[in-house]
Amino acid sequence: MDAAQNALADRSMTPQVLLRHATRAGGKSSRRGSLLLIGDAVAAAAFAGGVAMSVARLEGGLAAIWPWLLLLVLGAALRGLLARGVLTAGAHAAGLVKANLRRQAMAGLFVPARRVGDAAVTTLVEGVEALDGYVSRFAPSRLAAGATPLLLIAVAAFASPVAAGIMLFTLLPFIIGMALAGMAAAEESRRQFAALERLSGLFLDRVRALPAVLAFQAEGRTTDDLAIRSRELERRTGRVLQKAFLSSAVLEFFAALSVALVAVYCGFNLLGLLPFPVPEKLDLARAFFVLALAPEVYAPLRRLAAAYHDRQAAEAAMPAVARLTPPTELRAVSQPLRKAPAISLHDVTLAYPGGDRPVLDGLFLDVPAGGLTAIVGPSGAGKSSLLHLLLGLAPLSGGKIVVDGRPLEIGTSLAASSAWAGQSPLIIAGSLADNIGLAWPQATRDEIEAAARRAGLGMLIDTRPEGMDSLLDERGGGLSGGERRKLALARAFLKPAPVLLLDEPTANLDDKSAEALLPLILEAARGRTTIIATHDERLVRMAPQVLTL
Repeated sequence: MDAAQNALADRSMTPQVLLRHATRAGGKSSRRGSLLLIGDAVAAAAFAGGVAMSVARLEGGLAAIWPWLLLLVLGAALRGLLARGVLTAGAHAAGLVKANLRRQAMAGLFVPARRVGDAAVTTLVEGVEALDGYVSRFAPSRLAAGATPLLLIAVAAFASPVAAGIMLFTLLPFIIGMALAGMAAAEESRRQFAALERLSGLFLDRVRALPAVLAFQAEGRTTDDLAIRSRELERRTGRVLQKAFLSSAVLEFFAALSVALVAVYCGFNLLGLLPFPVPEKLDLARAFFVLALAPEVYAPLRRLAAAYHDRQAAEAAMPAVARLTPPTELRAVSQPLRKAPAISLHDVTLAYPGGDRPVLDGLFLDVPAGGLTAIVGPSGAGKSSLLHLLLGLAPLSGGKIVVDGRPLEIGTSLAASSAWAGQSPLIIAGSLADNIGLAWPQATRDEIEAAARRAGLGMLIDTRPEGMDSLLDERGGGLSGGERRKLALARAFLKPAPVLLLDEPTANLDDKSAEALLPLILEAARGRTTIIATHDERLVRMAPQVLTL
């Protein structure tokens, strides 16, 4: 699995190769779908044989045809069961592949210093979803399209070698037509997905900036921008559909022409009206068998052609999905620590790509196990960046971070072992209890409320009718800046982690609230290795160790 994950992160690979690596997550379900489709050829031959023999022996009455009618019914029932099995296996394989890709892509969003735009949302949702049809329909059909027609032609050759030769010969224009139609649709699919990414990114950006849009009365311009991008997506989608319908028409024409040639040959052979000599004379049973089998020869290719657009959509989306996928070595996850660790930074450098100078350069710091260190300095000195570095949210450009005498491996961080309160806490659409409980999903309702009250949210809980069930939107509407800080602190108090990282915990709080919070912060830091970035002189005075940046 690691080799496949690293392959997805290789930017030099073609979309086709990336798809092959991505679909390996489908496992046995993918292979089962292909084998069931190939098994459908056996059921199709049995069905055709039952039809042909029933028609040929119709004059003998029910006693002569009932075994063949039974074969016909069994063949039809088996085909139905196989079709259901193909759908089930394809859906299961697609679910596995999509879940695996979304898991990897989500991990890629949190790689330090990785820049992801609003289009990442489209990639996570629409881009990964574009693989559904490829995995569930196209991939099983591709293997079956290569094996089933030849298998059925071989069966037809026992009844009529000439008819089998006609089927084999007419496969060539069918395949060429399918390839040409697919190449025509490929570029349009890529452009359509790019247009979808641009529209989604623009829409998300404007929603985020809605207060500024309203404040500067830019509603008209914003609406025009969205309309332009929407019309572009509409044009691209129309072109994709145009190519898809055109390719379907071409392929249906060749399929119908091929079956017609077999029907003409069988009919003229039975009547003895062929204008050229052939080394066989068909009877009704063999002619009807070949005629019933002819559409089944082209059915796998028609099925593949119908799913060919799924392949183009998946190939168009796959590069964007792969760009979010980090290599395996960047997705390593450190195990949570059981006790407060000693943390040391040795000659640490932190530089963001494109930055004029490093944010931190040659930094040394030793925090004893269970100790409390305050980080002070002017705004922009790198206090928050230092905490982000420990959490794996910023890149380690040089030096090393040592935890209990062992350097952190590449891609690992202290996030799993840390309780964290940042300046801009993430707020999700949900209740107050849901938002605080994000820090520790195993916490009970009482533990969540206790942490909220410890952080100073008691008045908010008591004054709102819904209390802990008060609903918040994703922008934290209805919460003041100080209440948001308290929410972040409640999360830090709730999570029983051996490391406590606080970024300006008393900012945006009035003096009385900040003064009341100081002993609670010291209490929460007891028994934890604590690092606090702050401008608050009261917190600085209480810290045994102070680092000035």
